[in-house]
Amino acid sequence: MILGIHDGHDAGAVLINGDRVFAVNEERLNRVKKYRGFPILSVRKVMEMAGARPEDVEIIAVAGIFRKQKRLLELETNLRALFGPGFKEKVIFVEHHLAHSASAYYTSGWRDALAVSIDAAGDGLSASIYIARDGEMIRIAQSTYLDSPGDFYASVTELLGFKPMRHEGKVMSLAAYGRPTYDLSSIIELNGLSFDNHLGTIGIEATRKLAELFGYPLRHSKEIALQMKRGNLEGKLQKKAIEIAASAQAHLEKLMEELGLKLRSRSLPLAYAGGVAQNVKANAVLRKIFGDDSLWVFPAMDDGGLAFGAAVFVKAQFERLDGRWRPSRLEHVYLGPSYGPEEVEELLKKEGVEFEEADVSFIADALVERKLVGFFRGAMEFGPRALGNRSILANPMDGTVKERLNVALKRDVFQPFAPSLLWEKAGEYLEDLNGRPNEFMTMSYTASKSFRELAPAVVHVDGTTRPQAVREEINPVYYGTIKAFERKTGLGAVLNTSFNMHGEPIVCSPGDALRTFRRAGLDLLIVEGYAVHQ
Repeated sequence: MILGIHDGHDAGAVLINGDRVFAVNEERLNRVKKYRGFPILSVRKVMEMAGARPEDVEIIAVAGIFRKQKRLLELETNLRALFGPGFKEKVIFVEHHLAHSASAYYTSGWRDALAVSIDAAGDGLSASIYIARDGEMIRIAQSTYLDSPGDFYASVTELLGFKPMRHEGKVMSLAAYGRPTYDLSSIIELNGLSFDNHLGTIGIEATRKLAELFGYPLRHSKEIALQMKRGNLEGKLQKKAIEIAASAQAHLEKLMEELGLKLRSRSLPLAYAGGVAQNVKANAVLRKIFGDDSLWVFPAMDDGGLAFGAAVFVKAQFERLDGRWRPSRLEHVYLGPSYGPEEVEELLKKEGVEFEEADVSFIADALVERKLVGFFRGAMEFGPRALGNRSILANPMDGTVKERLNVALKRDVFQPFAPSLLWEKAGEYLEDLNGRPNEFMTMSYTASKSFRELAPAVVHVDGTTRPQAVREEINPVYYGTIKAFERKTGLGAVLNTSFNMHGEPIVCSPGDALRTFRRAGLDLLIVEGYAVHQ
């Protein structure tokens, strides 16, 4: 057995036992969003899920090489407590960007590929590019943490009053409301296969330089952001913020286009991960260059996926030594904890909650009636997206449902909602699909005219959508729910947003689901086939 550990930002653990994988991030268990530290609960949980004992773990793959002395000693103390005094002989450290790139390559199903990692920073670098052949990964280019496209975008995020390294998705969403008015080539550009930051600084100093460049009042940025969160996008400073967001997004897309065109000349598919790979609009630019069948974005692309990357890298190296390595594709990310009906029934009875059994037709009826439905079943998703097992579902035909959800979940009003749609409907609903549909909400598409008209609640202001295409063989209950909704409405899609209050981790346990259901005031909770009404 191989245990993967990430003990930094968005900590987590992964256990690989042959072909079986168990994975969870610490935030889901300790309920601290993007938890930074040793993932003690995650390690215990994946071992519990696998029925493993400490002595069963042969290798401990640790993501990230460089740690300050205090943090390294804490890591060793925790590992010693779990695995005994001989733990050091089991530990293999895997460099940050190698772990990111490995997570994408070794789950892509390709024997030969380009493997790329781009983020803010990790182990002194912000980007790495590998040529991967027959399971071997050879680095051909890199960018230092000073030349970071991820830090550039994070600085813009901070400039606009949002939390850097967490709210970059809000900047991407905001960008759709405006047009780029600033040419940012003088800030960061691509030279060859490496990025070049002309600001000469990063972090808060870069944010201050950007404030001067744009003439933006940094000291008032949080107040302006608060106004935009509430839906006030028309003020002079709000419009300026939107122009900056649009310009930053356009420049990131330009950088990705330039890099993509250079990489495409090597005639290899692209496997991609890292924090910047969370930007689905930039991913769409790469998709247009490589095509849907030659671009793979690892679903847990952010630092929450590093434990996975470290584990699969080490596994692949030992398989290569034995001549056993073969390419394999990740079919789903339902790798987390699951809870049986008996456990759920016991909880509901203990809480004094009335409940009844519910089938897919019952759930579809609730959606037709415009109810907000908490949907909890099976193993939890690994990665930042809820994909039908820890989701809140709604009727996408009702444009007003967005306001109800924003109020219930305390979301920012300018952020869009996404659809889960039937696999076979992807070609009809997505205008620019040119291959295999996306199953993990890692890509933006242009919604077709008919889909824009049928499902206004899941199409952004610029006509784009970020879908999950659902296959019956991967998630039969979720597929069946959407199919039942289609039979009643003619639309083979539902609105799917993550089951959590804004700023909180996605629910993990039935207890988490019940608490969030009550706090959000949802109409209905479906938990392992039982229906609970508010």
